[in-house]
Amino acid sequence: MSSEGIIAERPARRGSGGRPTREEALRRDARLLDVATTLFMERGFDGTSIDAVAEAAGVGKPTVYARYRDKRDLFAAVLRGRIRDWLAPLSAAAEAQATDSNPKNIETTLHELSRHMLAQARMPECATLQRILAAQAVQFPELARLAHEDGWLRGIRGVAILLQQFAARGEIKVDDPELAADLFLNLLLGHSTRLALHGIAIDAEFLERRRRAAVELFLNSVRAR
Repeated sequence: MSSEGIIAERPARRGSGGRPTREEALRRDARLLDVATTLFMERGFDGTSIDAVAEAAGVGKPTVYARYRDKRDLFAAVLRGRIRDWLAPLSAAAEAQATDSNPKNIETTLHELSRHMLAQARMPECATLQRILAAQAVQFPELARLAHEDGWLRGIRGVAILLQQFAARGEIKVDDPELAADLFLNLLLGHSTRLALHGIAIDAEFLERRRRAAVELFLNSVRAR
């Protein structure tokens, strides 16, 4: 959605002048993040201002500053939202393995997860976020650390938990689940992430063949013998 569309959809201001209800506050905060995400994606970090976010969201600057210290804090919230979206299937898969009476096998699970991860990595906003992080890494290294620690490392831990569960069931054998998880994610995502970061088009058919090959190569290395 473009910033013009966001501005056109601006909600009317409250006429009563009273404090918003909890539900209204939650909707306002969600909208604020949606607006900020769109503007950061369209204009980049340097090209986005608190003034522009407040105007597009239909709120005053004090409302934004009551929730976020500065633009960096607002961008960090946008980044955390993208990370939650990326990690959600990992958490769901780990919970399913722990609670389902008839859980999926490792091959089905890794193929499903890999499709989601690759689809996320190919989204234009994912590459845009990576470019913003790279451009701001010197001035704001804490943003890069946030992406690494809350994103990549939590992703590794999520995959490692899955691998431990499958190992406990005797489907695979891994001596170091976190190392194996790191190798799996790099094998799966390294190529497409690098191309997306540089704006290089990726052939969808080749990408799917590569994804399947990456999963099978990993499975062949960890299957119990």
